[in-house]
Amino acid sequence: MAGGSIPHFQNDQGHAAIEIGVKEFMCVGANPPFDHPHVFLDLGADNEKVCPYCSTLYRYNAGLKASETLPPNCVYVDRAA
Repeated sequence: MAGGSIPHFQNDQGHAAIEIGVKEFMCVGANPPFDHPHVFLDLGADNEKVCPYCSTLYRYNAGLKASETLPPNCVYVDRAA
Protein backbone atom coordinates (compact mmCIF):
# COMPACT_ATOMS: atom_id res chain seq x y z
CA MET A 1 0.00 0.00 0.00
CA ALA A 2 2.83 2.35 -0.77
CA GLY A 3 1.67 5.92 -1.12
CA GLY A 4 -1.53 5.29 0.79
CA SER A 5 -2.55 5.09 4.38
CA ILE A 6 -2.84 1.82 6.25
CA PRO A 7 -6.43 1.21 7.44
CA HIS A 8 -6.93 0.68 11.17
CA PHE A 9 -9.62 -1.60 12.56
CA GLN A 10 -11.14 -1.95 16.04
CA ASN A 11 -13.34 -4.52 17.69
CA ASP A 12 -15.31 -2.75 20.43
CA GLN A 13 -18.20 -5.16 20.07
CA GLY A 14 -16.08 -8.31 20.57
CA HIS A 15 -16.89 -9.91 17.20
CA ALA A 16 -15.28 -13.32 16.69
CA ALA A 17 -14.40 -12.40 13.08
CA ILE A 18 -14.30 -9.22 11.00
CA GLU A 19 -14.27 -9.19 7.21
CA ILE A 20 -12.08 -6.50 5.66
CA GLY A 21 -11.24 -5.39 2.12
CA VAL A 22 -7.45 -5.05 2.52
CA LYS A 23 -4.56 -7.41 3.19
CA GLU A 24 -2.36 -4.95 5.12
CA PHE A 25 -3.79 -3.13 8.12
CA MET A 26 -3.44 -2.18 11.76
CA CYS A 27 -5.45 -3.69 14.61
CA VAL A 28 -5.99 -1.44 17.63
CA GLY A 29 -8.18 -3.81 19.65
CA ALA A 30 -10.94 -1.67 21.13
CA ASN A 31 -11.18 2.09 20.89
CA PRO A 32 -9.01 4.05 23.35
CA PRO A 33 -8.62 3.97 26.25
CA PHE A 34 -9.19 0.21 25.96
CA ASP A 35 -6.92 -0.33 22.95
CA HIS A 36 -3.89 -2.59 22.78
CA PRO A 37 -0.59 -1.75 21.06
CA HIS A 38 -1.45 -0.89 17.46
CA VAL A 39 -0.08 -3.87 15.56
CA PHE A 40 0.57 -4.08 11.80
CA LEU A 41 -0.82 -7.25 10.23
CA ASP A 42 -0.15 -8.50 6.71
CA LEU A 43 -2.24 -11.36 5.31
CA GLY A 44 0.25 -12.04 2.51
CA ALA A 45 -1.04 -14.98 0.46
CA ASP A 46 -3.47 -15.96 3.24
CA ASN A 47 -7.07 -14.80 3.54
CA GLU A 48 -7.26 -14.89 7.35
CA LYS A 49 -5.14 -13.79 10.28
CA VAL A 50 -5.66 -13.64 14.05
CA CYS A 51 -4.49 -10.58 15.95
CA PRO A 52 -1.90 -11.74 18.50
CA TYR A 53 -3.18 -9.24 21.10
CA CYS A 54 -6.98 -9.42 21.01
CA SER A 55 -7.50 -12.69 19.09
CA THR A 56 -9.83 -11.07 16.55
CA LEU A 57 -9.95 -13.13 13.36
CA TYR A 58 -9.62 -10.88 10.31
CA ARG A 59 -10.90 -12.35 7.05
CA TYR A 60 -10.18 -10.84 3.62
CA ASN A 61 -13.25 -10.08 1.49
CA ALA A 62 -12.36 -8.76 -1.98
CA GLY A 63 -15.86 -7.29 -2.31
CA LEU A 64 -15.21 -4.73 0.45
CA LYS A 65 -13.50 -1.35 0.15
CA ALA A 66 -10.64 -0.43 2.51
CA SER A 67 -13.12 1.65 4.54
CA GLU A 68 -15.73 -1.11 4.91
CA THR A 69 -16.07 -4.04 7.30
CA LEU A 70 -18.53 -6.84 7.98
CA PRO A 71 -19.97 -6.49 10.52
CA PRO A 72 -20.08 -2.73 9.91
CA ASN A 73 -18.47 0.00 12.03
CA CYS A 74 -15.16 -1.73 12.80
CA VAL A 75 -12.99 0.89 11.07
CA TYR A 76 -10.97 2.82 13.66
CA VAL A 77 -11.14 6.61 13.32
CA ASP A 78 -8.52 8.57 15.26
CA ARG A 79 -10.57 11.42 16.70
CA ALA A 80 -7.41 13.22 17.88
CA ALA A 81 -5.98 13.57 14.37
